[in-house]
Amino acid sequence: MEQKQKGNLYVVATPIGNLEDITLRAIKTLKEVDLIAAEDTRHTLKLLNHLEITKPMISYHRHNEEIRCENLIKELKEGKNIALVSDAGTPGICDPGEEIIKKCIEEDIRVIPIPGACAMINALIASGISTKEFSFLGFLPLNKKRRKEKIEEIKNSNKTIIIYEAPHKLKNTLNDLSSILEDRKIVLARELTKIHEEYIRGTINELIEKSENLKGEIVLIIEGNKIKEENKLNNLTLEKHFEFYKKQGLDKKEIIKKIAKDRNVSKNEIYQYFI
Repeated sequence: MEQKQKGNLYVVATPIGNLEDITLRAIKTLKEVDLIAAEDTRHTLKLLNHLEITKPMISYHRHNEEIRCENLIKELKEGKNIALVSDAGTPGICDPGEEIIKKCIEEDIRVIPIPGACAMINALIASGISTKEFSFLGFLPLNKKRRKEKIEEIKNSNKTIIIYEAPHKLKNTLNDLSSILEDRKIVLARELTKIHEEYIRGTINELIEKSENLKGEIVLIIEGNKIKEENKLNNLTLEKHFEFYKKQGLDKKEIIKKIAKDRNVSKNEIYQYFI
């Protein structure tokens, strides 16, 4: 007996606010699939109505992930194509989706990403904080011990850190960060792509003063530990220190100035070394 061809799971990014932020490919996919697995079917219905798409939907969220996962795998094995969407942005990024994707891979079912909006990336690129290396930590743990450990991890990292936070928990989170990170630069991005989109920049203590009664989805972009980065560079030989900045496209004069600053010595001393 001929085995039925399996369907595909399409992981479809949807707008995070502005309904115009959906790709042509995403629209085409939503029109063509047999079924849409949505975090909240009522929320997704508004998007489908806006796009004039009528399609069967099934709810797929944190609380029914295990049961729905089995149902969806069965449908995919029977040849149905399914689109997975969250309420906003890219599924699987602090949203349901990770489990069904893992299960599809185990069952040799093709997973096809349909790229689009992602809050953390939009916040990062408009933050003005370094984008060279960054870590996304999602939401900080609620458990006090694990939360403190995570903030210590942020303190020691020389990478830019991205976290999500809910408005009603923001003040507590900023206070927790302030107690360990002190005056690190931070950017609060909220209501991304919406009418009241806003970026609040400053130190953590400045943000505590400016962030009373804020609403909307919030992304925090935290500057990496500059002292740790400088110490790391100072452990290099002068030649490797020079190469580090050369790879960034700086000229010799700029490199010497930076090395002297990192090592707290005169520019002339570094210049003489490289003659």
